[in-house]
Amino acid sequence: MSPRTRTWLVVGAIAIVAAAATVGATLLTRTGTGGTTTAAAPKQKGAPELDLDLGVRTDAEAVALRRALDLYDRGRRQAAGKAFARYRSLEARVGAALSAWPDGFDRVAGLERQHPQSSLAQLELGLAFFWQGRLAQAQKAWRAARRVQPDTYYAIRADDLLHPRDAPGLPPFSPSFALPPEIVNAPFTRQLAYLAAHTKTGGARDRLLYGVALQQLHRPVSAERQFAAAAKLAPRDPDAQVAAAVGLFDKSRPAVAFSKLGPLVRVFPKAITVRYHLGLMLLWIGQFKASRTQLERVVAAGPSPFRADAQLLLSKLGGK
Repeated sequence: MSPRTRTWLVVGAIAIVAAAATVGATLLTRTGTGGTTTAAAPKQKGAPELDLDLGVRTDAEAVALRRALDLYDRGRRQAAGKAFARYRSLEARVGAALSAWPDGFDRVAGLERQHPQSSLAQLELGLAFFWQGRLAQAQKAWRAARRVQPDTYYAIRADDLLHPRDAPGLPPFSPSFALPPEIVNAPFTRQLAYLAAHTKTGGARDRLLYGVALQQLHRPVSAERQFAAAAKLAPRDPDAQVAAAVGLFDKSRPAVAFSKLGPLVRVFPKAITVRYHLGLMLLWIGQFKASRTQLERVVAAGPSPFRADAQLLLSKLGGK
């Protein structure tokens, strides 16, 4: 992990936000705004999207499930189903059910009834409904996925589908300082353990770096807590205050994060991190012109930890 986090995600978001993700774009054309709808829609071709988040697991089952997921994604659903069927975890059972699509719909629905507090089950039930053209039911399930386990990748993905005009995922916070040299080249799992341990005895920067790691693990609620704690420890630190604002980003209520980040331009007029992250959040909600203005100011300010990323983002924005 690098503290100059996930530019790949940001760059990818530019292209995706213009047309939205494949499922999201289709949903958007059905609903008009991405909001609740009762309109009928044709069934989708192929099988529903299958999302499994196995985190940093390296156990035998996780390895096998990743291979099965690859088979599924390549359209080899029969082989994927056999691989998933070797395990009894919820991830494996969802994978096996969808591998039998369209016959697996009842199994997916049954798994949601057995695990109503699982964001995975709710997300995939919503996708199964969507593939059947049942949009209102799909959106209801995706809202449930957000609600029951908000600190998961599945909740984030459900939110993507509910807000197809926005870039997928959540805007990442990028600190203006580097990782400790002793872990800069270490495997992610070692970095994670180191950063988690140092939040108990360290200061604001330790919490910021741990929050960045949690963002990479798709744990937005946990990351936001670390950012908020850092902001409390360091009220005059622009990194900490910006992180706390970025951590509040919610596609349903983006004004909350913007209302906290926007005033920081005046509080920290020389802190490039404020304008960089303001440009990033604007990009996330498709405000390309306003985003460009902020990113151009980052570049014009001269050398900074954010200048290269801002230049890259501007080049990808093109004429948008």
